[in-house]
Amino acid sequence: MKLQDLRPGWRSDFILHRRGALVTERDDCLVVRTPANPNFYWGNFLLLPQAPQDDELAHWMDRFDEEITRVQPASQHVALGINGALAGGSLPTWVAAGFEVMPTAVLELRLGELRVPRRAARGDVQVRPLDLATELEAAVALQCADPQDFEPVKYELHRRAQMQRYAEMAEAGEALWFGVWCDGVLAADCGLMREATAPGAGLVADRVGLGRFQHVSTHPLWRRRGLCSTLVHAVSRHAFEQWGLARMLMCADPDDVAIGIYESLGFVRIDSEWCLQLRAPHDRAHERIANFEKA
Repeated sequence: MKLQDLRPGWRSDFILHRRGALVTERDDCLVVRTPANPNFYWGNFLLLPQAPQDDELAHWMDRFDEEITRVQPASQHVALGINGALAGGSLPTWVAAGFEVMPTAVLELRLGELRVPRRAARGDVQVRPLDLATELEAAVALQCADPQDFEPVKYELHRRAQMQRYAEMAEAGEALWFGVWCDGVLAADCGLMREATAPGAGLVADRVGLGRFQHVSTHPLWRRRGLCSTLVHAVSRHAFEQWGLARMLMCADPDDVAIGIYESLGFVRIDSEWCLQLRAPHDRAHERIANFEKA
């Protein structure tokens, strides 16, 4: 499989993978491995050109073990991205083995199509890029306020490693991390990456003027106050006005309430992608405990 064959959403993912990841083209897949962050599921995965068959579970488990786990034993999950369309049939064997089937909507916002938020945040609100040399830990604390049913300690290690990676990208002019400060508290944040614009600058260098949002999050105590709309609107303006980008991509859960916020700001769905994820044993154990406590 070749990098040039990637669909829009996956292609924009590789803006991140060009820094700190090892990417290998194989005949049957792309292999992405991030040694500095083995707990990052979607930095340590195989990207398949099309959906696997239901009876191919053992084959792809062996391939993941061969390409990822044996080389990097700390990666205890299994993550398979699918570059093709969502399969019409089900994968009962995979689901029975514990895999999550995860669809994602790919949204695009073009220059001139950004809309004013319907519900802007009120009060003492400031949106600005974070200084990750001094504010990285504040961002990690915010992101880890909701570990999303992952084991909290390893999730924190993952988020800190990610933020250190973004700090390197920010230093190189490839990314910025933005925060919403409310009454002096960091209440929401997200990343903004841009595609390389010079030949040879990275894995993706032939589509000038493309930006990609990363990890839009709001602290649980600050949700439903218009912060997400305010943040995404301000960051989109920065992308168009300060970076001179022509378009932005956002990947989101099609069933999550946040996608309605993005669409209200002018983002439109242009594609869909999906993936298969088997959580690491420590995450599966924590998920069961968390679900029990919620019940």
